[in-house]
Amino acid sequence: MGRARVADHHEIVRLGADSPHLARVAAWQHAEWAHLSPGETLASRRAALRGECGPAGIPSVFLALALGRPVGTASLVAHDLDPRPALSPWLASVYVLPEWRGQGIASGLVRRVEAEAAGNRIGRLYLFTPDQQALYRRLGWQDHETLVHHGETVTLMIRRLPLQGS
Repeated sequence: MGRARVADHHEIVRLGADSPHLARVAAWQHAEWAHLSPGETLASRRAALRGECGPAGIPSVFLALALGRPVGTASLVAHDLDPRPALSPWLASVYVLPEWRGQGIASGLVRRVEAEAAGNRIGRLYLFTPDQQALYRRLGWQDHETLVHHGETVTLMIRRLPLQGS
């Protein structure tokens, strides 16, 4: 229970606050996006991530495992883009180790977050990305606006989710 198969030898699991993988995921996030969170340290990223590891709904963090080894992550969080505080919730922190890219892991992580949102009666998600617009468009996301965030041009995207029983 709580596991989704992505591809051969890949699965997606919920990351718990007490997971031995939490420090590694925080390090990935800090290395990849520290420039978008000025003043954030690795220790503060680890503490924030621990707080995002909810049991269901918002917040939630998911971990892709390949043969038991962490290879990717994605989160469902209430807020992710300071200049747009009214927009919520967000698909955030989608990351796959470079050597594991191109195998559908990111798509699987995105779909898992979307399923978590839809299962909690959330009909709309947001994300922002500087360079992965094509991936998200293939997965049904639409461009919402372009803006500059901490000196980087990003695309804010939206996804309307079908709700079961609607």
